[in-house]
Amino acid sequence: MERAAIFGGAGAIGQSIAPEFERRGIPFRVVGRSREKLDRAFSGFSRAEIFPANLAELRDAGAAARGVDTIFYCVGLPYPSHHLHPVLIKTTIEAAKMVNARRLVLVSSVYPYGVPRTSRVAETHPREPHTRKGGYRKEQEDLVLAAHSAGGLETMVVRLPDFYGPHADIGLAQMVFSAAVAGKTINWPGVINMPHEFVFVPDAGSVIVEAAARDCYGEAWNYGGPGAINVLDFITRVYRAAGRAPQYRAVGKGILRIAGWFNSEIREAIEMLYLQETPVILDDSKLAAKLGGLHKTSYDEGIRRTIESLRQA
Repeated sequence: MERAAIFGGAGAIGQSIAPEFERRGIPFRVVGRSREKLDRAFSGFSRAEIFPANLAELRDAGAAARGVDTIFYCVGLPYPSHHLHPVLIKTTIEAAKMVNARRLVLVSSVYPYGVPRTSRVAETHPREPHTRKGGYRKEQEDLVLAAHSAGGLETMVVRLPDFYGPHADIGLAQMVFSAAVAGKTINWPGVINMPHEFVFVPDAGSVIVEAAARDCYGEAWNYGGPGAINVLDFITRVYRAAGRAPQYRAVGKGILRIAGWFNSEIREAIEMLYLQETPVILDDSKLAAKLGGLHKTSYDEGIRRTIESLRQA
């Protein structure tokens, strides 16, 4: 890589990738709709170029991709807008080809796998999403991998579980941290006494960049956390790290449906409750073998650093 771009740079994954570019001495462009958010996130990076753009527009996406060899696509969308995932990636692929960018790295999720058939899910597991959001994510992945097969653009997909850490200001884990720091009760959607997997965001950034620097193109790769952890155990550790006694309640589908009458984000989250009942725990042994091992921050250390970052914000 000589010059990279992060599409969706102001999100948690984009902000985890940027320090790795700085460490490696790679100039990079950070792309997003809000200059204010980009300035706030990247003003301290010497190698970052701030580039506001609307990635729904081919002209903007092309301008954002011009002059870079590798695009890291980290665009996050709220649940009610998940239908835009395949739309936006189509524009990005077209823009990359238009300006002769060489590589595209898509950061994806566990959604395309659907309900797991095995205790740990490897890349060979069927992708059979039964939810609309899983279908949109699968379509997005298919478009990226098809672009590699068609030639002219090298692509890869990296799938992550739920993540937590500095700058991860959305998601299930973040709700736990916010409630713990504020001394409030966390309302966990679905079953609370079940295994789950979380990945510490800074770990993900370094692994994604390393995979992009290797011959990992033309495939999809899993990168999981340090292992499955019981949700109740995770919540307890977060509250104790915040110096508080755990306060939690499980919120079932019935209550969520009522809340969804007034909140579209909650309404759209209901179809994803299966992940709390049949969790997807990623098998990333393929990536570990390719990279010669994977660093994974322990839950206790990651929780401690996340609490520190929230208190310094």
